[in-house]
Amino acid sequence: MKIFLDTAHIEHIRTAAECGCVDGVTTNPTLISREEGQFEDIVREICEIVQGPVSAEVVSTDADGMVEEAKKLADIHECVVVKIPMLLEGVKALHRLKELGIKTNCTLVFSANQALLAAKAGATFVSPFIGRLDDAGHVGMDLVREVLAIYENYGFETEVIVASVRHPLHVVEAGVSGAHITTMPYAVFEKMFKHPFTDVGLERFLADWEKVKGRS
Repeated sequence: MKIFLDTAHIEHIRTAAECGCVDGVTTNPTLISREEGQFEDIVREICEIVQGPVSAEVVSTDADGMVEEAKKLADIHECVVVKIPMLLEGVKALHRLKELGIKTNCTLVFSANQALLAAKAGATFVSPFIGRLDDAGHVGMDLVREVLAIYENYGFETEVIVASVRHPLHVVEAGVSGAHITTMPYAVFEKMFKHPFTDVGLERFLADWEKVKGRS
């Protein structure tokens, strides 16, 4: 399973990339707004760090506007993937961008029907938001399993990005389900390294080493 970071924080991305565990990044206007600098410069720097898919989102709500924005975004760097919202106009844009050879990530997906339409239109990636579904009393991972089954049944090449991840258990569930990608906040990425037994074991090893050193 590929791991993407859901952030625009340059230092967090750089740190995670140094681990060799990060395959891409997803951003949105909210995440970009939290960082200092020009939008294009931030996106370009992220692309240079990860050298993998970096999602940058359009803000238009009509197909023509989305396509024009997408062309400009794609010109920033070859790694840019254009985030398109799941609406009727968005699906039109997905279809047109597929014909133009521009990679896309269909975002704000909350149903299998939406994911099916996105794949039919030619989306490169589709992002079901599992955390928001959980918040509303649904089981977000059920949606992921449905989408994966539909895509496998009909040979769609669209990859599933499990999004709106809240905690490391979501990452485990995504991996068990066979999801292609999970995108997560840096805080969740950090928590994946943690386990109390690891901390206790390391503390014990270091304490024992001090005893060994003291023998000389």
